[in-house]
Amino acid sequence: MEFNPTKQVPFSAEQAEWYEKAKANLNPKRLQQLLFELTNIHSPTGATRDAADYMQQHMEKVGLKTKTHDLSPISRSVMGEYRGSGNGASLLLYAPLDTHLDRTPEEEILSGEGQEADLQPYAQQVDDWVFGLGASNPKGMIATHTEVCTALIEAGIPLKGNLLLGMADGGMPVDIKERHSGMSNGVIGLLNRGMYPDFAIIMKPWNWIYHEEPGMAWFKIRVRGTMGYAGIPHDVPGFRSSVVPAATVIQELQAWLPEYTKRNTSGVIAPHGWIAGVRGGQMERPAFPSAVTDIFFDVRVNPRVSPADVKAQFAAFIADLKARQPEIELDWEMYGSVPGGTTDPDNWIIQSAKRGWEHIEGRPHGMPDYLAGQTDGAALRRYGVPTARVGWPWPATGAPMPVAEGLGGMGATYVPDLMPCAEKILYAVVDTLMRDRRELGL
Repeated sequence: MEFNPTKQVPFSAEQAEWYEKAKANLNPKRLQQLLFELTNIHSPTGATRDAADYMQQHMEKVGLKTKTHDLSPISRSVMGEYRGSGNGASLLLYAPLDTHLDRTPEEEILSGEGQEADLQPYAQQVDDWVFGLGASNPKGMIATHTEVCTALIEAGIPLKGNLLLGMADGGMPVDIKERHSGMSNGVIGLLNRGMYPDFAIIMKPWNWIYHEEPGMAWFKIRVRGTMGYAGIPHDVPGFRSSVVPAATVIQELQAWLPEYTKRNTSGVIAPHGWIAGVRGGQMERPAFPSAVTDIFFDVRVNPRVSPADVKAQFAAFIADLKARQPEIELDWEMYGSVPGGTTDPDNWIIQSAKRGWEHIEGRPHGMPDYLAGQTDGAALRRYGVPTARVGWPWPATGAPMPVAEGLGGMGATYVPDLMPCAEKILYAVVDTLMRDRRELGL
């Protein structure tokens, strides 16, 4: 996909003046303090009430009118509104509120022992750094959005449109069944309860503007054998391992996934997939090989491809595998699906966000890196909300405390990295909310 040059719509003299006033109010120390306090409130998916209550109080102090939506007794989402004079658009600054881990002992199979600073369910700070579970994603995003709102309100900018600040539970790509949370259920709840805007901006890692994001398809393959016994020879009739054939299936699946990505890449989306885990047997009964071994994985869904089509592609892979390996007994299911979402790249909010990016970066935006990360932005777009994704460099480098390799706890934030992103978001806010609706194509 080739990107056309950004449409240039210059600030008026009034907009330029107010933008500079508000930008001068952006305060990294204030942002860091909010980030530290919010990170210090543990908020795993399905248990965000304390963090939402803290943010509601903070938003009201800033000058936003707030309301909440409860998904359960321990799960809460919150939104705030700052109204303009009228005849303008509504613009939502959004980020999820929940962290991808709970840090229970059972989760060590995901995170390892997890002694690093970014994996702790409490905050630590050193100089301009904040560490703790989710300090970067999502809480660095919440703190940045909130600082943009605070600087704008302090400057007294004469907005025509309404500024919304929203944060919801259920934003992580998980399904916590005992808490009925995950897979974007929180943001959908807020949209259904008055938060629906004309435009939205989400903040996520990587220093580009994106107009679309993938969905997800979750699959489970069950390889079947018989329950065995360690004292029986391998060639005894009637005893079949499920574990050893599963190793063959894993290798076949690992070879299929990159081909799937190539076949389904378009726009700015390269929909990767990874095998997440293998489950079978019991550690308490190693003498009894398992009759079933489950393999489960997530493959991303391009917005121009439906989860049903992905399911059909996977069914074709399984049929081919069975034809080549008829001795392997298996069945499968797709147990989770979320479609992707896209916004017209010529939409006002995409072009406005790119103008802000170019204003701060001092160079044309151009073609961004391919994307595979899934966020609540896909749900916003699917619900018809034109949405721009604005990012910052990630992961942060040079941390003064030990941080986990790989994804870790998404919890190491160098606050100076967030400030250019705040300036870009502020630019799009001023650009959008100081204009009449007709200027925005509404």
